[in-house]
Amino acid sequence: MKNKKLMFTLLGLVVLALAAIVLPQLDKKKDSKSDSLQIGVLQFVTHPALDEIYKGVKEGLSEEGYKDIKINFLNGEGDQSKLQTMSKELVAQKNDVLVGIATPAAQSLANATTSIPIIMGAVSDPVGAKLISNLEKPDKNITGVSDKFPVDKQLDLMKEVLPDLKTVGVLYSSSEDNSKSQVAEFKKAAEASGIEVIEYAVPSTNEISATMEVATSKVDAFYTPMDNTVASAFPTVINIANKAKKPVFPSVDTMVEQGGLAAVAINQYDLGKATGKMAAKILKGEKVSNLPVEEFSEVKPVVNEEAAKKLGITLPEKLLAEADKVK
Repeated sequence: MKNKKLMFTLLGLVVLALAAIVLPQLDKKKDSKSDSLQIGVLQFVTHPALDEIYKGVKEGLSEEGYKDIKINFLNGEGDQSKLQTMSKELVAQKNDVLVGIATPAAQSLANATTSIPIIMGAVSDPVGAKLISNLEKPDKNITGVSDKFPVDKQLDLMKEVLPDLKTVGVLYSSSEDNSKSQVAEFKKAAEASGIEVIEYAVPSTNEISATMEVATSKVDAFYTPMDNTVASAFPTVINIANKAKKPVFPSVDTMVEQGGLAAVAINQYDLGKATGKMAAKILKGEKVSNLPVEEFSEVKPVVNEEAAKKLGITLPEKLLAEADKVK
């Protein structure tokens, strides 16, 4: 009996000793595999909305277990030739996944590779941008998170704030496919509700100041879609609009923080987190074809009370009760 107990005790000690040796080796192998992964991120330009998306991408990866993954981040700063060069660089680095923040960045990556998985973030119209043909069943190497904007809700907000609204000026970039489709949708919805829309398309940020100076005398308010060119020069837009006492209704929360009056906005940080989590699924072995494009539609009113005060506009109590307020 004593011999059996001794035998079991020795056997238990042997098992514990083997576990102490083997388990750390398994963890080491796991960490080694994770350490070998890398992700390439290409951002179109620097502005608060896209910066928030990139922060969200990193948080989304972290929450999925990739806190310390190597990220090769490049920013084209709005230069198409840089985007092309940087896309080739990210492909040459043999990243496991590529993330394109904003439509021009995603398009540039798509032109650089047809084999490395690409996750697009902040692309409102991926079909119109020719990034994908089937949102439910991606047939190439591209999927991601679309931020299709709810123009009907934005229009309702604008009419709630300005009940006598008759003419809206829409400022956007003529070079961004993403913006053209948003403007067409907004115009159709606005005109159906009796509001005249005047389009102000600019080829670059250089023309925004002169365009705004002319437009302020012809409209009651401005609407800006999710447009990277306009976002890059948004302080200029706000300065000119405020002088003319014309409110600006942007499409993202960060642009309300920059002086826009109000928006039914998509939280850019949360959008980035969703993008990062989808990239993590690829890193874990999921195929692009099994990941339908996620349409990020969570929106909430955001208002800027300081902007309203400058413009002499009283925001409705009902709106104030339900909206987030920028500081």
